[in-house]
Amino acid sequence: MTHSRLLARTALLFCVLSAHASAQDPVSAQDASAEPVTMSLEGLHEVTAAHILGTAELLDEEMYAYRPTEDVRTAGQLLAHIANAQYSFCSAAAGEDRPTQENVEEAATTKADIIAALRDSFDYCAAVYDGMTDAEGAEVRSVFGRDMAASGALAFNSMHNYEHYGNLVTYMRLNGIVPPSSQP
Repeated sequence: MTHSRLLARTALLFCVLSAHASAQDPVSAQDASAEPVTMSLEGLHEVTAAHILGTAELLDEEMYAYRPTEDVRTAGQLLAHIANAQYSFCSAAAGEDRPTQENVEEAATTKADIIAALRDSFDYCAAVYDGMTDAEGAEVRSVFGRDMAASGALAFNSMHNYEHYGNLVTYMRLNGIVPPSSQP
């Protein structure tokens, strides 16, 4: 699949999810009228944050070391990877240098460290959303050497988060754990 087709499919997915989220919460739909693209993307980011942080808190230390095969990251490594990557995506969207040069994947190895790193990275991204308008979201940025709209970088971050949340859901299901997105 080409990069442009992947981005188009991702954008379509986010539009569908945004419409669903707006239908569920009429207040959010009203608030989104000022900056509808940014607010819609922020809402999706908040959903990924809730599911990923919920997973990080739900898993015990033993599950942080779990991996279904030796060829894949452990649950803890996936969570640290998400935290690490968010700094890259959100700083690119903001058009600024990455706020930390620390490689979270290498530095955060305990449950407490990984949860703290995730919270910090989600807070950083939340600040980027808070400071962005739809017009700024349309500005072209370099994301991993490719030009895309700043809002595209934010969408890519949410897509990346959910890609790895999907990995974590599989890990949890293999161990009889109900993931946060399936809990009542």
